Amino acid sequence: MTTVSDAANIAPSPGAKSSRSPAGPSEKDTAELTLRHAKVRAAMAEDGLDALVAYGPGWRRENVRYFADVRIAGSSSFVVFPASGEVGAFSTRRGDLPDLVRRGWVDDAAVLDVWDPAPLTGRLRELRPRRLGVAHLELLPLVLAEALRKALPGTEIVSATSLMDRVRMVKSEWELARMRRSATVCAAGWEAFVDVLEPGLPEYRIVAEVEARIKQLGAEDNFMLIASGKDEVRGMTAPTPRVLEAGDMVRTELTPQMDGYWLQICRSAVVGTPSDGQRESFELFNEAVEAGMAAVRPGVTAHDVAKAQNDVFRGRGFGEYCTSQYTRVRGHGHGLHLDETPIIEGNETVLPENAVFIIHPNTFTPLAGYHVLGDPVRVTADGCEVLISTERKLFHSDRGTKGAAA
Repeated sequence: MTTVSDAANIAPSPGAKSSRSPAGPSEKDTAELTLRHAKVRAAMAEDGLDALVAYGPGWRRENVRYFADVRIAGSSSFVVFPASGEVGAFSTRRGDLPDLVRRGWVDDAAVLDVWDPAPLTGRLRELRPRRLGVAHLELLPLVLAEALRKALPGTEIVSATSLMDRVRMVKSEWELARMRRSATVCAAGWEAFVDVLEPGLPEYRIVAEVEARIKQLGAEDNFMLIASGKDEVRGMTAPTPRVLEAGDMVRTELTPQMDGYWLQICRSAVVGTPSDGQRESFELFNEAVEAGMAAVRPGVTAHDVAKAQNDVFRGRGFGEYCTSQYTRVRGHGHGLHLDETPIIEGNETVLPENAVFIIHPNTFTPLAGYHVLGDPVRVTADGCEVLISTERKLFHSDRGTKGAAA
């Protein structure tokens, strides 16, 4: 294995970047790392785990990043976190190792071949865990699952996915500072979105302008859905070649990632002058967002927040559009994954202080078709803090008056 002290001897892969020096974490970073270890070990003790493995397939790396604070590019990665002792990281990509050791959040790192996972299984055999938790065990390839069982015949192997979801749900001040950086990028991305709207523009050009703006500001990634049209629109997709027309409402979920943390803004804008139906739709959705925010405080459930939003639709005679036929959820958590716990619909997850999630009653109604509106919030001691500065209004774009409020 490669240790932190070996960092100077590792040649970075071409183009690899590290935001930290070989000196390791700063004082604030060390405090954050200590806090994370304490939180995870307390949860492990509660669940009776002797060791935990965070598995990170290419599309779900949030738990590995929680332990390592490094952007991993390997198709598979792991962190071995014992109840006591050193923390080890593994990646299928050798180029990930320099950043892992320079960052200093793990004690050592090694390359792993998923077809020959001896370094990983050997590390676990040394720990001799009676009960091992694997975060994202449900996604672990069969070849690796079988290798774990063969290497640890006397060990009970259980899922630790929900454990890590619980741990990550409450954000530290260190994490919130990173998420507030994401909030400024959300605002800039939406500004770029509205700035380019005009008849004749294809959807993919809008997304290209947004991507250019947020990448200039340091966004690592961006999850973005879009839809344009009138009251026939039932949902959003990736951008298409569809060309904007006067009177279209253009909807988006714009979700940049900064320093590992995702944050989302949901807005809709009209190309030209909004219709009466589009104005009425905005008022309905804005009232629902505000009702959801008013319901937020520590101790309420995700269901309570969803119900507050849905009650607005029911009170206006649009209750049927709160069903799964027209919508999926009324919001979801944010953090190292873009769509994480809590899910704001149909579950009784209790909201703790400093949980972060977006409230978005996005759905179809006959007023103006699918409407998108929502803000990310932090649960405070007595309510919630809205994390983005972009005004909630029905934006519209006319030649010479782009971005004016309706």
